[in-house]
Amino acid sequence: MWRQYVKMLKTGLKTESLRKIERDLDIETLGVEVRRLVDKNFASSLAIRQVDAGSCNGCELEIHALNNVYYDVERFGVHFVASPRHADVLLVTGPVSRNMEAALRRTYEATPDPKWVIACGDCAMCGGEFGVSYASCGAVENVIPVDVKISGCPPSPAVLLRGILEALGKRRKKK
Repeated sequence: MWRQYVKMLKTGLKTESLRKIERDLDIETLGVEVRRLVDKNFASSLAIRQVDAGSCNGCELEIHALNNVYYDVERFGVHFVASPRHADVLLVTGPVSRNMEAALRRTYEATPDPKWVIACGDCAMCGGEFGVSYASCGAVENVIPVDVKISGCPPSPAVLLRGILEALGKRRKKK
């Protein structure tokens, strides 16, 4: 232990210098618009419940990236919640497996009205490679109604933010 401590003291700090994170301009402009609509329609907080209905986790990785310190979607008033009872939007990824069909319906029914469903990724939009089979119901809209579809395999964080913005725009039109 002492040898490692002495080695660390002799070596010194070997990290890169801190520099200001340059944010993506596209994310910033989308985020400002999202923030404006969230403040106007949702009292400063849009709650999203993400549901994995049988995906490969590619879309989940991009959703997690949307929450990391680089994109930091929470600064725009978008929060991910653990319970569908607290959610305004369901963000569903993957083709709906037969095992998740009932759980997805229960989650949809537990979400308070008015609710919006976003199908995230190609698999959620049309079933992707899996389609409809003995093990898969295919697209999310085969199980529950879908308001917005986000294409991509997987969609980038900027595309995800555009989809959320589209859902907010549809909400405004429904009123």
